Amino acid sequence: MSADSGIPTFRDVQTGLWARFDPQQLATPEAFDADPALVWGWYRWRAATVLRAQPNAGHLGLARMEGLDHAVTVVTQNVDDLHERAGSSRVLHLHGSLFASRCINCGRAPAEEPLRSNPEAVPAGGAREPPPACVWCGRSLRPGVVWFGEGLPGAPWQAAGEAVASCDLLLVIGTSALVYPAAALPLAAIEAGTPVLEINPQPTGLSSQASASWRLPAGTGIDQLLDRLAITSDPRTLITPP
Repeated sequence: MSADSGIPTFRDVQTGLWARFDPQQLATPEAFDADPALVWGWYRWRAATVLRAQPNAGHLGLARMEGLDHAVTVVTQNVDDLHERAGSSRVLHLHGSLFASRCINCGRAPAEEPLRSNPEAVPAGGAREPPPACVWCGRSLRPGVVWFGEGLPGAPWQAAGEAVASCDLLLVIGTSALVYPAAALPLAAIEAGTPVLEINPQPTGLSSQASASWRLPAGTGIDQLLDRLAITSDPRTLITPP
């Protein structure tokens, strides 16, 4: 969803973050223990990239859908805040948030988010930077994202399952559909008989199982869906191929 805002994805073969960086050195608890300055500095660079970015047509379209009195719950694997900045009010972050740093020891959050401070001072590509100390116990702060080997935050995951179980239409937008357990959510909707619309320029493992799959960028697809919502609210009529 955020690629059109200039936020690198993780798994694109040439441009994805894991094509250029080793996740074992940057996105595990062990990596942080081994070299906290390297990990914190990398997340400072990612946060600065997000803060310079703006919500794109996809983010804005979902917020507009909510503004038209449709009940919209956004379930995202992204750790940026572009959905919120676009105006969506119910956003569930399954993989945590860049801007929810907490103490590695006591778990408390700082009064002010350090990854929001001075993004203009972060050099291109980032630089080593020791993480700030927790004011409560003196240990290091860590980014509020879910690292490899960690479980998903319980409350967002439970709320996501409830949203999928009760929705009239599930949109699956711009995801590879490869990362579990999040990838299980559309499968649960399909099993329950809920219409599932995939909006993605590329085919995914979900494409053959979705009720419809539109080969469109997020913003274009959501705009087309909004146009149809002005005519009908029947989920199965909405998602016929454009």
